Amino acid sequence: MVVCLATLPLASGCDDRSYREIGANIDVLTKKSDDLPGSAIARLAKIGRRAVPQIETAMHTASARGKVNLIAALAAIGEPESAAVLQHFAVYDANPEVRSACDGLLAQWAAGRDARAVAAKQAIARVQEKRRLLSQAE
Repeated sequence: MVVCLATLPLASGCDDRSYREIGANIDVLTKKSDDLPGSAIARLAKIGRRAVPQIETAMHTASARGKVNLIAALAAIGEPESAAVLQHFAVYDANPEVRSACDGLLAQWAAGRDARAVAAKQAIARVQEKRRLLSQAE
């Protein structure tokens, strides 16, 4: 027990550093910056799936341009779990460019033969169903 408690500060320091690194790269994608989006996307892709929750959170407050950049980061990371995020924004985002970017990435993943394809196909089916229900409600 003493060993676990002694290593806790080390583990949380590492998590805090990566959290800040992820946040800094998200800021490049969502705010005006001298850094290029491609560099931030590459850094997030290298971090991988640990970046997905923060990207999802940022999607809720980012501008349309920022959201499209964040979708590009999700594409570069390539995590099947991201299909649920793409599904949500494909249905509910007010901006057609964002919805289109989500649709496009889901379609690209659905054309593959890996775990992303399965998740993307399920997400596309849900997007279609939710859009159908929303159009009936209008």
